Order: sequence, then C-alpha cells, then structure tokens
Amino acid sequence: MTPPSFDPDNNAPLEKVLIVVSKGSLDGIYPALIMANGARMEGIEASMFFTFFGLNALVKKTMDSLKISTVGNAAMNMAMPLLGMPITMPFPTAVGAIPGVSNFATHLMNKKMDELDIPPVGEFLEMISDAGGKIYGCKLAMDMFNLTKDDLWDRVDDILTVGDFYREGAGTRTQILFT
Repeated sequence: MTPPSFDPDNNAPLEKVLIVVSKGSLDGIYPALIMANGARMEGIEASMFFTFFGLNALVKKTMDSLKISTVGNAAMNMAMPLLGMPITMPFPTAVGAIPGVSNFATHLMNKKMDELDIPPVGEFLEMISDAGGKIYGCKLAMDMFNLTKDDLWDRVDDILTVGDFYREGAGTRTQILFT
C-alpha cells in the first residue's frame, strides 16, 4: 500500500487528530487534554491513545492525584512566576528531589488552573467524551502494567493495539500528535 503523497497546495481542512499520550505527570497530560478539547470545539474529530505512563490519567486510582514532574524538568522555570519570581530564574533540579517539592508545585499548578477555570483531569476527559472524542488505552502498555479495562476510567471507549489506533485515521485528513 502506497502512502498518500504530501500536497502542499492542498488546503483541505483537517478532519481528525490522533493524540498519543505517553507522559503520566500533570504537566504531561494537560497538553493532550487541551488539544483534544480544542479539536472538538473546532469540529475536528479527536481520538486519544493513552500509552505507557500516560495511562496514569485513565487509571481510576491515580487519575485524580497526578503530580507535576519537578525532577529533570528543564522547563520548571515556567513555574517561577507562580512563586513571584522571574521566569528567567532557573529551577534547580536538586530542589525538585526534596520531599514535598513535587506536591507543592502540584498544589500551585492546581490552584492556578482552578483560578483559570481549567477542569480537573476526570472532568476534562468527560468533556472530551461528551463532545464525541474517543478515549483509548494501549493494549501493550495495559499488558505491561498488568492492567485491565476495569482498572480504567469507566468511559474509556476501548483498549487498542497501535495498528488499531492508526486505523482510526483511515480515510480522513488526519494529523498524529505525540505528547
């Protein structure tokens, strides 16, 4: 099967986004949720594929307690204004390893998101699902972590293989996004 060629002059509108969610931290999950919700608001189909640590957002026991990743996160300077410090001030990686720092960073981020009326993960997933977005778990990651569909948020549409997920975009003008 020959893949379709890229035509830079084709201005056909995007019909679908396939979003691969591989990170399980609070700061890793939200970009995917925002992009899927934005797609649905624009009338674009959205399917989310939660794989590896991204499954953290779908597991009932963990989805409401996601944390900010403070160790090894080179972009933590973005959070410095939440502490009243300049965005140019670096966040030392060693500080992120101190017990309680991740919880504190998570508290600050949740507080700011609440001020901006950004819904929590479960509510965001509900909004996407209610708007017609599809939520899938990755079969391989589920097997690796000994999870069953019963361990996941009740509204997960299905558990798919990678190939099954790719077929979600068949026959449409699709963009695959990896977060």
